[in-house]
Amino acid sequence: MKSDRLLSILLLLQHRDLVPASELADRLEVSVRTVYRDVEALSAAGVPVYAERGRYGGIRLLPGFRTDMTGLTRDEARALFVLVGQSAHSALGLDQAMGSALRKMMAALPAPHRPVAELTSRRLLIDPDGWLSGPRQDASGMDELYDAVLADRRLRIAYRHSGSTSVHTYTVDPYGLVSKAGTWYLVADHAGQAQLFRTDRLGGVAVTTEPVRRREGMQLVRVWEELRRRVENREPGIVVRARVRRRRLDMLQRLARANFRGVVGAPEPATQPPAPADTDSAAEADTEWLTVELDYPVPAAVCQLLQFGTDVEVLDPPEAVEAISRMIAALAELYPASG
Repeated sequence: MKSDRLLSILLLLQHRDLVPASELADRLEVSVRTVYRDVEALSAAGVPVYAERGRYGGIRLLPGFRTDMTGLTRDEARALFVLVGQSAHSALGLDQAMGSALRKMMAALPAPHRPVAELTSRRLLIDPDGWLSGPRQDASGMDELYDAVLADRRLRIAYRHSGSTSVHTYTVDPYGLVSKAGTWYLVADHAGQAQLFRTDRLGGVAVTTEPVRRREGMQLVRVWEELRRRVENREPGIVVRARVRRRRLDMLQRLARANFRGVVGAPEPATQPPAPADTDSAAEADTEWLTVELDYPVPAAVCQLLQFGTDVEVLDPPEAVEAISRMIAALAELYPASG
């Protein structure tokens, strides 16, 4: 493991003039003290690496030092060629560059690792787009936004919040861009606090002349994890108990995955007479009910479950049942039954 760390430190230092010890510690998941010990080990091995102390210090190599570090292991070679769906690269205008880079990497691999890398590229694919996630986000303009983020300047953005028609202007300090299941987000600090901005709600982005002011020691991966946990671990507004036909449970879990908490209690017995002995299990799944719990920020959001028709029944709390009833009454008024 130590040899892997030393190699990782060398790779990072060869591509950066100066890297803070705290950043190396975060990337390698070790302590700052361990980083300094590794730097001493590299220096003892003849690598011209040294540490600069102080607030703006870090680790650096002597200018001009390079070493050949293409000795990838078999598993590392395989990892490089696991294909990722092209949507993210295409949005940034990098799909052709990605293909070219993979061809060059294949040529640079040690000969024994090329067959397994090539096979991996034909057998494994990671598609970051979620099932039934709705229309694909319009990714036009992503390449310009990407260039703006790379400028390392503060950005002035025009942004429309969800459910609002008004546009607000903010000056933000960007960390980078994240594609989450096909939806792009700008990750940035506003007034010193991490925020997510959906890129399809940006009305305009201007690069200012002010240098970016990121919080010390914070990188995109760390800020994204902080924001992701904030979204996923939010406190529910209300917990809704409902029952669903067993055959529709999988669909409910997929369509309401952000709200689904789980199945509670034992299955309810069929509410209809038992099916004849020669029918298949589908008949039982059609009549057997499961009780589930979901959480929603407000009672009105439970109307999401109306798409399941009579296959889902909301049981409680009363305000959720009332919200469903009001929506059904409004729909009946909008679509009156014909004579």
